[in-house]
Amino acid sequence: MTVVAVIGAGAWGTALADLLARNGHLVRLWAREPDVAESITVRHENMRFLAGVALSSALAASTAMGDVVRGADLILFATPSEHLRAVAASTVSTLQSGATLAVATKGIEPGTLAVMTQVVREATAGAHAVVALSGPSFAAEVAARQPTAVVAASTSPAAATLVQQALASNEFRVYTHPDVLGVELGGALKNVMAVATGVSDGLGLGANSRAALVTRGLAEMTRLGVALGARASTFAGLAGLGDLVLTCTGALSRNRAVGEAIGRGQTLSEVLAGRETVAEGVVTARSALALAERAGVEMPIVRAVNRVLFEGRAAHRAIADLMERELRAESD
Repeated sequence: MTVVAVIGAGAWGTALADLLARNGHLVRLWAREPDVAESITVRHENMRFLAGVALSSALAASTAMGDVVRGADLILFATPSEHLRAVAASTVSTLQSGATLAVATKGIEPGTLAVMTQVVREATAGAHAVVALSGPSFAAEVAARQPTAVVAASTSPAAATLVQQALASNEFRVYTHPDVLGVELGGALKNVMAVATGVSDGLGLGANSRAALVTRGLAEMTRLGVALGARASTFAGLAGLGDLVLTCTGALSRNRAVGEAIGRGQTLSEVLAGRETVAEGVVTARSALALAERAGVEMPIVRAVNRVLFEGRAAHRAIADLMERELRAESD
Protein backbone atom coordinates (compact mmCIF):
# COMPACT_ATOMS: atom_id res chain seq x y z
CA MET A 1 0.00 0.00 0.00
CA THR A 2 1.25 3.46 -0.98
CA VAL A 3 0.29 6.68 0.79
CA VAL A 4 -0.87 9.04 -1.95
CA ALA A 5 -1.78 12.72 -1.94
CA VAL A 6 -3.84 13.89 -4.91
CA ILE A 7 -3.71 17.65 -5.33
CA GLY A 8 -6.76 19.02 -7.11
CA ALA A 9 -10.35 17.79 -6.76
CA GLY A 10 -11.71 18.63 -10.18
CA ALA A 11 -13.14 15.82 -12.27
CA TRP A 12 -9.73 14.43 -13.28
CA GLY A 13 -8.13 14.61 -9.83
CA THR A 14 -11.21 13.03 -8.28
CA ALA A 15 -11.31 10.21 -10.82
CA LEU A 16 -7.62 9.42 -10.23
CA ALA A 17 -8.01 9.60 -6.45
CA ASP A 18 -10.95 7.22 -6.61
CA LEU A 19 -8.96 4.83 -8.82
CA LEU A 20 -6.04 4.87 -6.40
CA ALA A 21 -8.31 4.31 -3.38
CA ARG A 22 -10.02 1.37 -5.09
CA ASN A 23 -6.55 -0.04 -5.80
CA GLY A 24 -6.06 -0.28 -2.04
CA HIS A 25 -3.84 2.75 -1.44
CA LEU A 26 -4.28 5.25 1.39
CA VAL A 27 -5.41 8.34 -0.52
CA ARG A 28 -5.94 11.90 0.66
CA LEU A 29 -7.38 14.42 -1.78
CA TRP A 30 -6.80 18.18 -1.58
CA ALA A 31 -9.70 20.39 -2.65
CA ARG A 32 -9.60 24.17 -2.89
CA GLU A 33 -13.36 24.44 -2.29
CA PRO A 34 -14.73 23.49 1.18
CA ASP A 35 -18.03 22.25 -0.29
CA VAL A 36 -16.14 19.86 -2.59
CA ALA A 37 -14.09 18.46 0.30
CA GLU A 38 -17.24 17.99 2.36
CA SER A 39 -19.14 16.36 -0.50
CA ILE A 40 -16.37 13.84 -1.17
CA THR A 41 -15.67 12.95 2.46
CA VAL A 42 -19.25 12.80 3.75
CA ARG A 43 -21.36 11.94 0.70
CA HIS A 44 -18.71 10.04 -1.29
CA GLU A 45 -19.55 12.06 -4.37
CA ASN A 46 -18.01 15.15 -5.96
CA MET A 47 -21.29 16.89 -6.61
CA ARG A 48 -19.69 19.93 -8.22
CA PHE A 49 -17.20 18.40 -10.66
CA LEU A 50 -18.11 14.70 -11.04
CA ALA A 51 -21.76 14.47 -10.12
CA GLY A 52 -23.48 11.10 -10.21
CA VAL A 53 -20.33 9.05 -9.63
CA ALA A 54 -20.17 7.00 -6.44
CA LEU A 55 -16.66 7.35 -4.99
CA SER A 56 -14.76 4.92 -2.79
CA SER A 57 -15.84 5.18 0.84
CA ALA A 58 -12.13 5.07 1.75
CA LEU A 59 -11.47 8.37 -0.04
CA ALA A 60 -11.29 11.52 2.09
CA ALA A 61 -10.74 15.13 1.02
CA SER A 62 -9.47 18.20 2.85
CA THR A 63 -8.72 21.86 2.19
CA ALA A 64 -5.64 21.67 4.45
CA MET A 65 -2.66 21.14 2.13
CA GLY A 66 -0.25 20.16 4.91
CA ASP A 67 -2.56 17.44 6.22
CA VAL A 68 -2.96 15.98 2.73
CA VAL A 69 0.71 16.00 1.72
CA ARG A 70 2.40 15.12 5.02
CA GLY A 71 3.76 11.54 4.96
CA ALA A 72 2.75 10.82 1.34
CA ASP A 73 5.05 8.62 -0.75
CA LEU A 74 3.43 9.77 -4.00
CA ILE A 75 2.01 13.24 -4.70
CA LEU A 76 -0.12 13.51 -7.84
CA PHE A 77 -0.92 17.01 -9.13
CA ALA A 78 -4.15 17.53 -11.09
CA THR A 79 -4.76 21.28 -10.81
CA PRO A 80 -5.35 23.66 -13.74
CA SER A 81 -2.10 24.58 -15.46
CA GLU A 82 -2.33 28.28 -14.62
CA HIS A 83 -2.33 27.49 -10.88
CA LEU A 84 0.12 24.59 -10.83
CA ARG A 85 3.30 26.50 -9.91
CA ALA A 86 1.76 28.18 -6.88
CA VAL A 87 0.03 25.00 -5.73
CA ALA A 88 3.18 22.91 -6.11
CA ALA A 89 5.22 25.48 -4.18
CA SER A 90 2.72 25.32 -1.33
CA THR A 91 3.51 21.62 -0.79
CA VAL A 92 7.27 22.07 -0.26
CA SER A 93 7.22 22.53 3.51
CA THR A 94 5.51 19.18 4.06
CA LEU A 95 6.96 17.02 1.26
CA GLN A 96 8.82 14.09 2.73
CA SER A 97 12.28 13.20 1.47
CA GLY A 98 12.16 10.62 -1.31
CA ALA A 99 8.55 11.31 -2.31
CA THR A 100 7.73 10.91 -6.00
CA LEU A 101 5.81 13.67 -7.76
CA ALA A 102 3.41 12.87 -10.61
CA VAL A 103 1.77 15.48 -12.83
CA ALA A 104 -1.58 14.82 -14.49
CA THR A 105 -2.00 18.46 -15.57
CA LYS A 106 -1.55 19.22 -19.28
CA GLY A 107 -0.35 22.56 -20.55
CA ILE A 108 2.43 25.04 -21.34
CA GLU A 109 2.96 27.76 -18.75
CA PRO A 110 2.51 31.33 -20.05
CA GLY A 111 5.66 33.41 -19.90
CA THR A 112 8.14 30.67 -19.05
CA LEU A 113 6.76 28.32 -21.77
CA ALA A 114 7.62 25.44 -19.44
CA VAL A 115 5.78 22.12 -19.57
CA MET A 116 4.11 20.98 -16.38
CA THR A 117 6.80 18.64 -15.03
CA GLN A 118 9.30 21.48 -15.42
CA VAL A 119 6.96 23.75 -13.47
CA VAL A 120 6.66 21.25 -10.63
CA ARG A 121 10.39 20.53 -10.60
CA GLU A 122 11.21 24.23 -10.36
CA ALA A 123 8.53 24.90 -7.74
CA THR A 124 9.85 22.09 -5.54
CA ALA A 125 13.56 22.95 -6.00
CA GLY A 126 14.26 19.86 -8.11
CA ALA A 127 14.61 17.60 -5.09
CA HIS A 128 12.20 14.87 -6.22
CA ALA A 129 11.68 12.52 -9.15
CA VAL A 130 8.87 13.81 -11.38
CA VAL A 131 6.55 11.78 -13.63
CA ALA A 132 4.19 13.03 -16.37
CA LEU A 133 0.88 11.18 -16.63
CA SER A 134 -0.86 11.63 -19.97
CA GLY A 135 -2.94 9.89 -22.60
CA PRO A 136 -6.52 9.63 -23.89
CA SER A 137 -8.58 9.69 -20.70
CA PHE A 138 -11.88 11.44 -20.03
CA ALA A 139 -12.38 11.65 -16.27
CA ALA A 140 -15.98 10.47 -16.38
CA GLU A 141 -15.04 7.31 -18.26
CA VAL A 142 -12.16 6.53 -15.90
CA ALA A 143 -14.51 7.01 -12.95
CA ALA A 144 -17.00 4.67 -14.64
CA ARG A 145 -14.18 2.11 -14.91
CA GLN A 146 -14.22 1.94 -18.68
CA PRO A 147 -11.02 0.54 -20.24
CA THR A 148 -8.38 3.27 -20.56
CA ALA A 149 -4.67 3.31 -21.44
CA VAL A 150 -2.21 6.09 -20.56
CA VAL A 151 1.54 6.62 -20.16
CA ALA A 152 3.72 7.51 -17.18
CA ALA A 153 6.83 9.30 -18.45
CA SER A 154 9.96 10.10 -16.45
CA THR A 155 13.72 10.29 -16.72
CA SER A 156 13.66 8.05 -13.62
CA PRO A 157 12.56 4.52 -14.59
CA ALA A 158 11.91 3.72 -10.93
CA ALA A 159 9.58 6.69 -10.53
CA ALA A 160 7.68 5.84 -13.72
CA THR A 161 7.28 2.25 -12.54
CA LEU A 162 6.02 3.38 -9.12
CA VAL A 163 3.27 5.46 -10.78
CA GLN A 164 2.50 2.64 -13.20
CA GLN A 165 2.05 0.12 -10.41
CA ALA A 166 0.05 2.48 -8.20
CA LEU A 167 -2.50 3.32 -10.88
CA ALA A 168 -2.74 0.11 -12.91
CA SER A 169 -5.97 -1.86 -12.58
CA ASN A 170 -8.05 -4.24 -14.67
CA GLU A 171 -9.60 -1.20 -16.39
CA PHE A 172 -6.70 1.27 -16.30
CA ARG A 173 -3.55 0.27 -18.16
CA VAL A 174 -0.36 2.32 -17.70
CA TYR A 175 2.70 2.16 -19.94
CA THR A 176 6.02 3.67 -18.90
CA HIS A 177 7.78 6.06 -21.28
CA PRO A 178 11.19 7.80 -21.29
CA ASP A 179 10.29 10.81 -23.49
CA VAL A 180 8.90 13.24 -20.92
CA LEU A 181 8.97 16.28 -23.19
CA GLY A 182 7.22 14.51 -26.06
CA VAL A 183 4.53 13.13 -23.77
CA GLU A 184 3.92 16.55 -22.23
CA LEU A 185 3.84 18.42 -25.52
CA GLY A 186 1.41 15.88 -26.95
CA GLY A 187 -0.92 16.33 -23.99
CA ALA A 188 -0.78 20.13 -24.15
CA LEU A 189 -0.91 20.76 -27.89
CA LYS A 190 -3.77 18.38 -28.63
CA ASN A 191 -6.07 20.69 -26.65
CA VAL A 192 -5.37 23.53 -29.09
CA MET A 193 -6.09 21.21 -32.01
CA ALA A 194 -9.36 20.21 -30.36
CA VAL A 195 -10.45 23.84 -30.31
CA ALA A 196 -9.70 23.98 -34.04
CA THR A 197 -11.74 20.86 -34.83
CA GLY A 198 -14.56 22.17 -32.67
CA VAL A 199 -14.61 25.39 -34.69
CA SER A 200 -14.81 23.32 -37.88
CA ASP A 201 -17.68 21.26 -36.47
CA GLY A 202 -19.46 24.40 -35.28
CA LEU A 203 -19.26 25.85 -38.77
CA GLY A 204 -21.04 22.75 -40.05
CA LEU A 205 -18.06 21.43 -41.97
CA GLY A 206 -17.85 17.70 -42.48
CA ALA A 207 -15.74 14.69 -41.65
CA ASN A 208 -13.25 15.53 -44.39
CA SER A 209 -12.41 18.83 -42.69
CA ARG A 210 -12.12 17.23 -39.27
CA ALA A 211 -9.81 14.50 -40.57
CA ALA A 212 -7.59 17.07 -42.27
CA LEU A 213 -7.31 19.15 -39.09
CA VAL A 214 -6.51 16.12 -36.93
CA THR A 215 -3.87 14.84 -39.35
CA ARG A 216 -2.20 18.17 -40.00
CA GLY A 217 -2.51 19.00 -36.33
CA LEU A 218 -0.51 15.89 -35.52
CA ALA A 219 2.11 17.00 -38.07
CA GLU A 220 2.41 20.38 -36.32
CA MET A 221 2.69 18.77 -32.89
CA THR A 222 5.39 16.40 -34.10
CA ARG A 223 7.31 19.14 -35.89
CA LEU A 224 7.50 21.29 -32.76
CA GLY A 225 8.32 18.33 -30.53
CA VAL A 226 11.21 17.17 -32.69
CA ALA A 227 12.57 20.72 -32.91
CA LEU A 228 12.62 20.87 -29.11
CA GLY A 229 14.30 17.49 -28.70
CA ALA A 230 11.36 15.08 -28.32
CA ARG A 231 11.04 11.81 -30.22
CA ALA A 232 8.83 11.78 -33.33
CA SER A 233 7.57 8.31 -32.38
CA THR A 234 6.07 9.63 -29.15
CA PHE A 235 3.48 11.59 -31.13
CA ALA A 236 2.27 8.39 -32.80
CA GLY A 237 1.47 6.90 -29.38
CA LEU A 238 -1.11 7.30 -26.63
CA ALA A 239 0.06 10.75 -25.48
CA GLY A 240 0.08 12.05 -29.07
CA LEU A 241 -2.28 10.53 -31.63
CA GLY A 242 -4.37 8.73 -29.02
CA ASP A 243 -5.11 11.82 -26.96
CA LEU A 244 -5.50 13.96 -30.09
CA VAL A 245 -8.19 11.74 -31.59
CA LEU A 246 -10.08 11.52 -28.30
CA THR A 247 -10.07 15.25 -27.63
CA CYS A 248 -10.86 16.26 -31.21
CA THR A 249 -13.79 13.87 -31.62
CA GLY A 250 -15.13 12.96 -28.17
CA ALA A 251 -18.44 14.38 -26.97
CA LEU A 252 -16.95 14.94 -23.49
CA SER A 253 -14.14 17.18 -24.76
CA ARG A 254 -14.34 20.64 -23.16
CA ASN A 255 -11.86 22.05 -25.69
CA ARG A 256 -13.82 20.79 -28.66
CA ALA A 257 -17.02 22.18 -27.09
CA VAL A 258 -15.47 25.65 -26.77
CA GLY A 259 -14.39 25.61 -30.42
CA GLU A 260 -17.78 24.35 -31.54
CA ALA A 261 -19.58 27.20 -29.75
CA ILE A 262 -17.25 29.74 -31.37
CA GLY A 263 -17.83 28.17 -34.77
CA ARG A 264 -21.56 28.67 -34.21
CA GLY A 265 -21.04 32.38 -33.64
CA GLN A 266 -20.39 32.93 -29.93
CA THR A 267 -17.47 35.04 -28.73
CA LEU A 268 -14.82 33.56 -26.44
CA SER A 269 -16.04 35.64 -23.50
CA GLU A 270 -19.60 34.40 -24.06
CA VAL A 271 -18.44 30.79 -24.24
CA LEU A 272 -16.37 31.00 -21.06
CA ALA A 273 -18.91 32.98 -19.02
CA GLY A 274 -20.22 30.91 -16.16
CA ARG A 275 -18.01 27.90 -16.94
CA GLU A 276 -16.52 26.42 -13.80
CA THR A 277 -14.29 23.91 -15.56
CA VAL A 278 -11.16 24.87 -17.50
CA ALA A 279 -10.69 24.36 -21.24
CA GLU A 280 -6.89 24.10 -21.27
CA GLY A 281 -6.70 24.63 -25.04
CA VAL A 282 -7.67 28.28 -24.57
CA VAL A 283 -4.96 28.79 -21.94
CA THR A 284 -2.38 26.87 -23.97
CA ALA A 285 -3.02 28.43 -27.39
CA ARG A 286 -0.94 31.57 -26.81
CA SER A 287 1.87 29.66 -25.10
CA ALA A 288 1.99 27.10 -27.90
CA LEU A 289 2.31 29.84 -30.51
CA ALA A 290 5.02 31.61 -28.51
CA LEU A 291 6.93 28.35 -28.11
CA ALA A 292 6.68 27.65 -31.85
CA GLU A 293 7.91 31.14 -32.71
CA ARG A 294 10.82 30.81 -30.29
CA ALA A 295 11.77 27.49 -31.88
CA GLY A 296 11.31 28.79 -35.43
CA VAL A 297 8.62 26.20 -36.19
CA GLU A 298 5.61 26.87 -38.40
CA MET A 299 2.27 25.90 -36.79
CA PRO A 300 -0.51 27.32 -38.98
CA ILE A 301 -3.39 25.64 -37.12
CA VAL A 302 -2.16 26.95 -33.77
CA ARG A 303 -1.80 30.40 -35.30
CA ALA A 304 -5.34 30.22 -36.75
CA VAL A 305 -6.76 29.27 -33.35
CA ASN A 306 -5.04 32.26 -31.75
CA ARG A 307 -6.44 34.59 -34.40
CA VAL A 308 -9.97 33.35 -33.81
CA LEU A 309 -9.76 33.32 -30.00
CA PHE A 310 -7.86 36.54 -29.39
CA GLU A 311 -7.70 38.66 -32.55
CA GLY A 312 -11.29 38.68 -33.73
CA ARG A 313 -10.69 36.67 -36.88
CA ALA A 314 -13.95 35.19 -38.17
CA ALA A 315 -14.00 31.40 -37.81
CA HIS A 316 -14.92 30.76 -41.44
CA ARG A 317 -12.15 33.08 -42.61
CA ALA A 318 -9.56 31.29 -40.44
CA ILE A 319 -10.46 27.96 -42.05
CA ALA A 320 -10.19 29.57 -45.47
CA ASP A 321 -6.76 30.96 -44.54
CA LEU A 322 -5.56 27.41 -43.87
CA MET A 323 -6.89 26.12 -47.19
CA GLU A 324 -5.38 29.01 -49.15
CA ARG A 325 -1.85 28.60 -47.87
CA GLU A 326 0.93 28.03 -50.41
CA LEU A 327 0.90 24.51 -51.84
CA ARG A 328 3.67 22.21 -50.62
CA ALA A 329 4.69 18.59 -50.12
CA GLU A 330 3.05 16.76 -47.22
CA SER A 331 6.34 15.64 -45.66
CA ASP A 332 8.77 18.21 -44.33
